[in-house]
Amino acid sequence: MIKIRKGIREDLPQVLDLIKELAVYENALEQVENSVAQMEVDGFGEHPIFSFFVAEEGAQILGTAIYYTRYSTWKGKRLYLEDIIVKQSYRRMGVGKSLFDEILITAKEDQCTGMMWQVLDWNEMAINFYKKHYPAKFGDDWLNCNIDF
Repeated sequence: MIKIRKGIREDLPQVLDLIKELAVYENALEQVENSVAQMEVDGFGEHPIFSFFVAEEGAQILGTAIYYTRYSTWKGKRLYLEDIIVKQSYRRMGVGKSLFDEILITAKEDQCTGMMWQVLDWNEMAINFYKKHYPAKFGDDWLNCNIDF
């Protein structure tokens, strides 16, 4: 029986393993610099900046959805889904949909005006998932920008 629940500090080692599994899938493992210690500060410290849900079966975490609140000057409070990750052996079993649905519920309960996320243009499995289950809009008019320190 797969259960979706709010993530807790003790989940972080398994969640970081999932993050690394996603990085391997995206051919970017060397870019993962995060640690359990940093995630403890960022998720459970004095000023938490992210939250997450986990999908679990027994003591094993099969997937996670990591999110935070952002602010749009045009739309107001928005929920940003940073990552939704499901172990490869549990994909196409409804785990991702259950996690995504829980995030949607959270966004509505938190009175967000909507939800945002990104998907790589080559990740056809994820794109098809969103198109099949949700009325997601895919934009092509914005470029992603970042500065690393």
